[in-house]
Parts: sequence; C-alpha cells; structure tokens
Amino acid sequence: MILTFIGGLGLSEILVIALVVLLFFGGKKIPELMKGLGKGVRSFKDGMKEVESGLKDDDKEE
Repeated sequence: MILTFIGGLGLSEILVIALVVLLFFGGKKIPELMKGLGKGVRSFKDGMKEVESGLKDDDKEE
C-alpha cells in the first residue's frame, strides 16, 4: 500500500524508518517529540487563520 502523502515509500521502508527513529530517540522521547510537533502544527494553522482573517478584513474595508 503506497500512501500519496509520503510518495513512493512502501510498508517495509516505513517500518525501517520507524525502527531507526525508535533506536535513535528511545521509546520515552517519541511521545514528547510528537507532542511538540503537534503544538507546532497547531500554532502554524492558527497563524494561517489569523492571516486569512486579516486579509478578509482588509478586503471588506475597501
């Protein structure tokens, strides 16, 4: 099964990458890394919403 958002990576390649990440960071660090990544993505989305609403407000004023 090939997922479109990760290109041509197959299941075996994803498993190898996950194993390397697990060995590199350890089991206890991964949830912390994912939590930080989630906060970063959420912050980015909030910032994009603020920019879009600012642009819409500017269009309404003109």
